[in-house]
Amino acid sequence: MSLASSTRSAAQATFSAPRQMPIRWRLAGGSALLTLVILCGFAGAVGGLTSIRLHQDFDQEVERAARVLAEGVTYQAPERDPRTGEVTLNGLTPELDDFAPGTGAIIRVVTEQGVQLNHTRQTHDFGPPSAKSAQVDGYRVETRELPQRLGDVPLLGSPYAGPYFIQYAKPMAGVEETVARLRLFLIIGVLSGAGLALLAGLAVARRAMAPIAALTKTARKIERTRDPAQRIPEVEADDEVAELARTLDDMLHALDASRAETEGALARQREFVADASHELRTPLTSVLANLELLADSLDGEQEEAANSALRSSRRMRRLVADLLLLARHDAARQAPHTPTDVGQVLVEAAAELGVIADGHELSIEADRAVVDGARDELHRLTLNLMENAIRHTPRGTQVRAAVERVGGNVRLIVEDDGPGIPEDLRSRVFERFVRGVGDRGGSSGLGLSIVHAVAESHGGSVTLQSPASSGAGRPRGTRFEVTLPLSPSAEHTDELHDAPRIVST
Repeated sequence: MSLASSTRSAAQATFSAPRQMPIRWRLAGGSALLTLVILCGFAGAVGGLTSIRLHQDFDQEVERAARVLAEGVTYQAPERDPRTGEVTLNGLTPELDDFAPGTGAIIRVVTEQGVQLNHTRQTHDFGPPSAKSAQVDGYRVETRELPQRLGDVPLLGSPYAGPYFIQYAKPMAGVEETVARLRLFLIIGVLSGAGLALLAGLAVARRAMAPIAALTKTARKIERTRDPAQRIPEVEADDEVAELARTLDDMLHALDASRAETEGALARQREFVADASHELRTPLTSVLANLELLADSLDGEQEEAANSALRSSRRMRRLVADLLLLARHDAARQAPHTPTDVGQVLVEAAAELGVIADGHELSIEADRAVVDGARDELHRLTLNLMENAIRHTPRGTQVRAAVERVGGNVRLIVEDDGPGIPEDLRSRVFERFVRGVGDRGGSSGLGLSIVHAVAESHGGSVTLQSPASSGAGRPRGTRFEVTLPLSPSAEHTDELHDAPRIVST
């Protein structure tokens, strides 16, 4: 993958990420973001204005203190200390340390050349006096010239002569600390406000999305039950969500009515097919009887034509019988059920197929197992399974069938050693009109669907088992298992009757 493709994919993922978030989070997040922007602008304006005002007040306070001090100070002529040689202004009033106690201010009296004459106990070199206010080493420094006394003369012609200046300096750490605390409080307030906006947005969005969540829950229930007759819960508010709920409810009404019409049409169609199949049996029986008489009385080509028509009519009769059975199953019409021995049914079906086994070896093991069922339908089920095995396996293949009692059920097993059912056909093997590739008998494709319908109408089921593996490791053979409930009226004994083994080659 190229660098451009990677960058494009990353950008698409970045832009699509918000769309994957729940809508309530997007609403709450948008509200919180907007609140954050507004609070940041407000906090920036308030913080900036307040900081400017604090600095202005501090500067004015320092300037006022320096002016008051300069106007009220008095002193006498400078003199030199004979012990230290330092020159000071004698008789300086007020005392510098007493002027601004506890404020941390530093006061110095200096000459024009910056020579320090008097100072507080805490001092700092702020350099020569300046006519302007200045910030030196974290101090706000205000300089004022002391009024000269008449008769002031230079001291010994040295630089200690007037004019004299007073420097009033106050540390800016206090005001800077106040500004820092203000900024911290503003930041905390902005983040807290955004967080509260997010929580409030989530609460409001959750409440606003509650009707949509109810609609989603109902829609999922309808999807699970496939019952459009259920109603959409009404929304109290008259808004877009309520309009959506009414629209969905109207749609469900229409779908329910459409389904009812479709089911009615299908029911009428099943009734028609069942009735038509039933009505076709009588004329087909008459046609078969006449064709059989006609075939016996003719010879040559005419006899062959009559036999061909007879074979086609027999096939039609079987197809009609199959359709009638499926139509009865679709229309929920059930034939009368009586106690029936499935083992005996298997023996009779094997005997019927023995003469047309086409070189197959039939192996039958039938235990006595009584179920409540229609004997003709159970016979058709057993016959179709064994005939399906014979039709789709080559000659010489063994077909095994067995009936056994397992707990409270009867199990009918039919298996063969043929090539098996292709994997792509296994999921559709019980559907109607599905034929295998190797169908050599020209079947209608209804045999296994009839097996499935008969098993269901008797409260049972039929399954296609996974094929066994051959010696070469390839799957071989087909195995069908039909499970039917044992009849409550059956004798609960362990006596088993072994049916004779039927072999046809």
